[in-house]
Amino acid sequence: MMLLIDAGNTRIKWALIQGKDRLLNGVLPVGQVGELSQHLSVHCDRIDKALHEIGQVWVSNVAGSEVQLQIRKFGSDVGASLHFIIAREAQCGVRNGYSRPEQLGSDRWAALVGAWHLVRRGCLVVNCGTATTIDALSGQGEFIGGLILPGMDLMVGSLYDKTGQLMTRGSEKILSGLPAEYAPFPKNTADAIFSGAVQASCGAIQVQYALLEDENAPVVLSGGAAGLLKEHLRMPLRIVDGLALQGLMIIALEASRT
Repeated sequence: MMLLIDAGNTRIKWALIQGKDRLLNGVLPVGQVGELSQHLSVHCDRIDKALHEIGQVWVSNVAGSEVQLQIRKFGSDVGASLHFIIAREAQCGVRNGYSRPEQLGSDRWAALVGAWHLVRRGCLVVNCGTATTIDALSGQGEFIGGLILPGMDLMVGSLYDKTGQLMTRGSEKILSGLPAEYAPFPKNTADAIFSGAVQASCGAIQVQYALLEDENAPVVLSGGAAGLLKEHLRMPLRIVDGLALQGLMIIALEASRT
């Protein structure tokens, strides 16, 4: 049995797999990484599995050194071999066009691998999490570059944190318990901020998509805000839950064959 871990800025996404079959998956807040063993043990009990049955742990970690230490401790406790991936010049059919390949985030690299094996053609790979990343793959599987911009929550939160008047004007709707809503021409401050974040995110995706110059290329969309943004994008879409985990599985399976 193999454990895949995608440790992001806010959440730790994980999946237990046997061969190519996904047995279980779940999410743990990054701040609770010290509870990883207990969290997984509860889930394993549901399928009559024990933690010591995990033979390998494959990890993409962009959450920092403390999270890495806690994952290493977990691996040691259960007696599993640990593999922290980094971006390479080439792997699993994907070539890395970054000026310094190893500096590409491991989560972005895993997502690129997952997307390539899903569509096998030029595409945009978009993850909408704490940050929104918009990465381009060529029709030959080459990562040709990408963008990083604040995610939806960061955009909205930064305006409320840094602009007192906007917080005051937007607070009436927020304090009433009504969620901010998207509108093409918003008529209140809360909706204006939320709609601006949606438009900024979708606008960046649309500009990068136009630069691909391929109207049939799909956008492979993943992350917590994918469901929201898909409603405002007018191009071929593939919505994928846990794209980086899929890429991790492909990387792990290839390694087991070599």
